[in-house]
Amino acid sequence: MGTAQQHDRRAAGRRLLSLFSAAAVTFAAGLTFVTGAAPAAADPIEQCTPTHGAVVAVDFGPFGGGVVRGCDTTPTTGYELLRDGGFTTEGTQHDGEGFICRIGTASFNSGTRYPTPATEDCVLTPQATAYWSYWIASPGQSSWSYSPLGAMDRKPEAGDVDAWVFGGTDVGGSTGRPTFTPDDVRAGGGATPSPTPTDGPSVPVGKIDVPAAARWVSEQLHDGSHVVDEGSETPNYFLTTEAAYALAAAGGKSPALDKVVAALDSGATEYAYPAGPEEAPDAPAAARLALVAAVTEGDPRAFGGHDLLGDLEKNVCASGPAPGCTAKGDFRGAAYGDGQALAVLALLRGGVVPPAHAVTRLTQLVCEDGSVTSILIGPGEHCDGDPMTTGLVAQVLDEAGGQDAAVAKTVAYLKKAQLRSGAFPPYNGATTGSVAATAYAAQALRALGEARAADAAVWWLSREQLADGGFGFDEGAESGALYATAPAVLAGTGTSLVTLTTKAPEPTDPPTTPPTTPPTTAPPTTPPPAGDGPDLKKAVAYLTSPANLRQGRYYAAGGSTTRADFGLTIDGAFALAATGHDNDALRTVVDFLDKGGKDGEARTVHDWTNVGSAHAMGGSMGKAAVLAQVVERDPRDFGGKDLIAGLADAVCTAKSPQPDRSCADKGAYAYAMSVFGQSLGVIAQIRAGETKAAEAPIGYLAGLQHTATGAWPSLVPPTGDADVDSTAMAAMALDVVPGDTHAGAVDRALAWVAAQQLPDGGFPGAAGNSVNSAALAVQGLSLDAGKYGAQIAKARKFLASQQNADGGFNVAKEGQRGSDLRASTQAVGGSTGISFGVLTRSLEGTTPNPVPSPSASAPVIVTPGDNAGSAGGPGIVDTDGPGGGSGGGGGLAATGGQALGLAAAAAVLVLAGWGAVVAARNRRSAVGGGL
Repeated sequence: MGTAQQHDRRAAGRRLLSLFSAAAVTFAAGLTFVTGAAPAAADPIEQCTPTHGAVVAVDFGPFGGGVVRGCDTTPTTGYELLRDGGFTTEGTQHDGEGFICRIGTASFNSGTRYPTPATEDCVLTPQATAYWSYWIASPGQSSWSYSPLGAMDRKPEAGDVDAWVFGGTDVGGSTGRPTFTPDDVRAGGGATPSPTPTDGPSVPVGKIDVPAAARWVSEQLHDGSHVVDEGSETPNYFLTTEAAYALAAAGGKSPALDKVVAALDSGATEYAYPAGPEEAPDAPAAARLALVAAVTEGDPRAFGGHDLLGDLEKNVCASGPAPGCTAKGDFRGAAYGDGQALAVLALLRGGVVPPAHAVTRLTQLVCEDGSVTSILIGPGEHCDGDPMTTGLVAQVLDEAGGQDAAVAKTVAYLKKAQLRSGAFPPYNGATTGSVAATAYAAQALRALGEARAADAAVWWLSREQLADGGFGFDEGAESGALYATAPAVLAGTGTSLVTLTTKAPEPTDPPTTPPTTPPTTAPPTTPPPAGDGPDLKKAVAYLTSPANLRQGRYYAAGGSTTRADFGLTIDGAFALAATGHDNDALRTVVDFLDKGGKDGEARTVHDWTNVGSAHAMGGSMGKAAVLAQVVERDPRDFGGKDLIAGLADAVCTAKSPQPDRSCADKGAYAYAMSVFGQSLGVIAQIRAGETKAAEAPIGYLAGLQHTATGAWPSLVPPTGDADVDSTAMAAMALDVVPGDTHAGAVDRALAWVAAQQLPDGGFPGAAGNSVNSAALAVQGLSLDAGKYGAQIAKARKFLASQQNADGGFNVAKEGQRGSDLRASTQAVGGSTGISFGVLTRSLEGTTPNPVPSPSASAPVIVTPGDNAGSAGGPGIVDTDGPGGGSGGGGGLAATGGQALGLAAAAAVLVLAGWGAVVAARNRRSAVGGGL
């Protein structure tokens, strides 16, 4: 199983978290529902069924109204579901319709949109305790989850229910939930029927060639003792533990296994105690070594000179959130569900009763559907699990005892998640198999009495075994991976980390012959060499295509809107500058920004930076200034404004008193609410030669670094999280500060980032195994490319794997497929490894591209329609009900603004309804676009 920092999983919770940490609005007891109607764009509610269409509900309770629901039989996004479900919206002056600031419906108070201007001016991001938060529930779910995506990025499925609630949430979305349930507003009421679990697919029984797999594992060992990554000279102890488990399962006690264990013993301090032998251990690493000792009849209390069990016991969090602790019961620094599970298991196998709250934390990771989330979420946070983590945690909970209900729930989930082929997908909703997920699920199912389902999984694994004996990560893989092969060996021998021991070396009915089924497909004729990066020329063509770059000048905020997303446009310019593959296109974008170019709403870039106004945004000014410096323009006269003077004026002298949200603290930039924005401001000032003026911002940024880990949080003021993207960005900023004052901080940051790398080369982010996070990690690690060359090569190969045929990139390895502009801009620039602190591209000799005539097409307008429809359930009003019409505000243009999952933004948007500036614990889906 992968550690908190290293395995291939749906990390980071597949969700975005609210910036706002204030207490939720208290709703009046007893929900009041209203009668009325709304714009007839809504489809009749009875047309939305558990298998067709989606329902959206908006709670107007804080404004004296009730809950109104609408139906859209063909929703394309959560935003369109809201608009076509019969509601009107209004955005902020700064970000337009993309940030939902007000919602109205003709069903309540003649269509007045709330909050009214008397309580919220909707100029910038709304107050922390007063915004529209976005909640979702999938078919079969009886409780709400905070949306993992912005409404324009989320694509509702049949039977889904969305809810919009005005108030506030904490950073995990664990407060401020709707006071009504999904069943209250579902079409027809009641839960969506769930598929009936079976005993497993009807597939033949297959066997894994364990000896062949063991030979393959042995071939991966350097000097027969440890694993070394390609291009590196240092041991990969994580994969070495995997090799030890595999060899123990395949052959029991042996000289080969003894040699591996000896290498782990001698490297225990380096691996498990990175902060020093007297400091707290890396919990997952210590747990892995303790399990190696237990499996091989060693002593985990005297392994490598350490009492691994005692050190684990001493480092269980007494409370949280706090640095290294998400909640009470976490093993300090575990961060991920598998690390927590392995630590609990290590104690159990060492004869130690684990602290009750450490076991309870595992039960808190069990989602409503029975899956187990891979990340150590806080109680009540959005929960979306995966089969691999579920398989491990189910076994550990069963071994711990007293958790029968949770175990039964996980087993039911696994049985439903199994594909007809016998495989298990890497994440919910995927349709192809994952070797590691299938292996862990098979182990759990066999241990928990589901032999038929386990046999089907092993049969699928046997079909995936390669000719050389190894296993790849995913279905149809052409090359082996140790992280996938090791759990497959355990599954093939009928054992698991719970029961594995060299005392009983004989596997369960071990096969002695090679797989009987030959591969059905030939390997590719030209496999990419290890470490190959993405096709940047193809990627630049995607970024500059007329469909994406409006009139060659800017990226739009989404949908049919002509409003520019200036933050995303600058991201695209950074990408073009980093590659140099289309300097004329870069010149065209820069000229548009620098020479007062206006978007379709007559806005310039400084309607976004707000430079010179009371709402001047430090992060946005810094981002625009850095672009000017990159292309050798004058940041003191960019777009007719002095951005460097604006940054100097934006340095806060003290924390602003509530309700003023402009200054997080002394040294922060005004309205720069993220580490990303603070870092860009610092880079801009230093590149302008204003190091003295930047002293306070530099000091504030440096002070945000976690002393225990070297990581940075997402937000300012900090919330205790640790984030790959922000850490890489802060390292780039401090790296350009003259002198060596911050060299140690940069080194510690890079070491932390490198430790977060997943086995496939990716890095965890908000949307899972994130393209944005991997790209930023490459930029950060490239500050010391000599040391981190192997990690950079793996990350670039991961980025290449996420590039689509059109040249663009997916948001993440998991989830919705298809190219995303924001992810693509970061992937292109990040894969070059050039820091924002030194990026330069001369535009000398370039010619701006001719600007085509604007499109004559007009935005789509929501128009009145059929008023007919049926009444909803008790107390529920449908937007298509009697008395409707398009009064009270009427239909607005469906702008379709694109959601920005930015924890790095100074005023990050939840386009089309986030209602939350995002961030926290490795959960970011984009970089800087909303600065």
